[in-house]
Formats: sequence, structure tokens, C-alpha cells
Amino acid sequence: MGAVPVYRWHLAPDGLATRRQLRAAGLRPGGQDVAAQLERPRRRRGPLVAYLYRVDLALPVRPMTPARWAALARANLARRTCPRCRADAGYVIPPSLGMCGGCAYPDDEAAAA
Repeated sequence: MGAVPVYRWHLAPDGLATRRQLRAAGLRPGGQDVAAQLERPRRRRGPLVAYLYRVDLALPVRPMTPARWAALARANLARRTCPRCRADAGYVIPPSLGMCGGCAYPDDEAAAA
């Protein structure tokens, strides 16, 4: 991949879109290389960068099959399951704790009861 053109924020030509814009239109990049990039200047840090893809080369989003829905459900269940007590916490367990609130703070739960 060679050097890509750089445009300022809101000044990109028609026919280019970000991943989110493609997804909103029901499209995906489909393996194409980045066609250009947007740069939005910021005051105290480097510019915010967004990659652009050609809309005419974008492919339709792959439909969700029953197997993909099932895999997504299993992945979400794994994120909610406490590794210590093996219970479904009902929420995504924070990586900072690594376990449900009841296992992380057993004294607080005993005092609340």
C-alpha cells in the first residue's frame, strides 16, 4: 500500500466513506485497501484520524446466520459468567475485577443482607 491522500475533516470527496458510514449503508470494506484518510486537528494531541474506503468497491454486509447468532449469544454469556462462582451475573463482568461483584466484595453483600 502506497501513500494515501489526506483530507481535512469534512473535506473528503464524494464516493469515500468510513467503516461506520459503510455499515450504516449496509456495506463493508470487503478487503479493499484504505483509499484515503481524514485528519481532524486537535489542540493538545495529534490529529484524529479516520480511514476512508471507496463506496463503489464496498460489498454488502454478510447476513447473520443462525450459527453466527448462536456463537454471538455464547460469547456474550461467557462475558457475563463469573469465573469464580460460575453464575450468570446479568451484566458484563468488568475486566478490572475479573469476577462478579458478589465474589469481588463478599463483605459488602453480607452487610447489605
